[in-house]
Amino acid sequence: MSNETTAELGAAGQGTAGPVAAGRIAAAPISWGVCEVPGWGHQMEPGRVLAEMRALGIGATEFGPDGFLPADPRDRSALLAFHGLAPVGGFVPLVLHDPDRDPVPELARALDAFGDPGATVVLAAVTGLDGYDERPVLDAGNWAALFRNLDRAAALAAERGHRAALHPHVGTVVERREEVDRVLAGSDVPLCLDTGHLLIGGTDPLELARSAAARISHVHLKDVDAALAEGVQAGRATYTDAVRAGIYRPLGQGDIDIAGIVASLEGAGYGGWYVLEQDTILESEPAPDAGPRRDVSTSLAFLGRTP
Repeated sequence: MSNETTAELGAAGQGTAGPVAAGRIAAAPISWGVCEVPGWGHQMEPGRVLAEMRALGIGATEFGPDGFLPADPRDRSALLAFHGLAPVGGFVPLVLHDPDRDPVPELARALDAFGDPGATVVLAAVTGLDGYDERPVLDAGNWAALFRNLDRAAALAAERGHRAALHPHVGTVVERREEVDRVLAGSDVPLCLDTGHLLIGGTDPLELARSAAARISHVHLKDVDAALAEGVQAGRATYTDAVRAGIYRPLGQGDIDIAGIVASLEGAGYGGWYVLEQDTILESEPAPDAGPRRDVSTSLAFLGRTP
């Protein structure tokens, strides 16, 4: 990356993080409320979600939860191509800490739908419970199983021509800073830097972007209402309730230094995707030209991109 571009990002301040190359900005269906959690909220149809992504000038997307896009990789690729969208990869929640549970068959089924090589397998070390509102405490045996299964998952993804990255995520077994540090020390698997989940879990995402840049291979950009995040950390609100209350904000409208994070990553030579993810819960189908697309448009403008 040129010094000129680095300077532009560094001087952007809180008003804008741009410019980020349009070819490195992707979307995710969760910004339209499409989620794997049972009872999460109204689920929009793929046709509308993908069409709205493309209308906003976005050229790539993550796959979304199981069942959102066709399972057959040829049908999936055809649908994305129809909407002018390239595949980035997908979020794959797996139980990785249980010594008596083998995550490889489940991961293999997910990879069967990924299609052409080159995508990112965004792993979440989930608890095995529905949702993200409670989680277990791991013992030494659980941690050993987690590291072992992370290595196995990364190896299987590589065999299929994809890259694996672990996503520290609220309500999973890798949520808090000490758990992130333990993964960094005990595993070679790269990280997905999700700015929002890290902050809610107690990690400064800017500090992590600076200290662990070499381990970051994928980025989810979220902005966060810090007061709501503190409520989740203190146990006054569940994660789901906080999402419903609007914990995730369009980029530039929350309390995370998104511009600083982008500048730091670019300065360190990061060349991967920036995936827009402002998780939301919908009560009903939005009216035409309304709904989540407005927040995504605001985030794109913050990154210096408009349709």
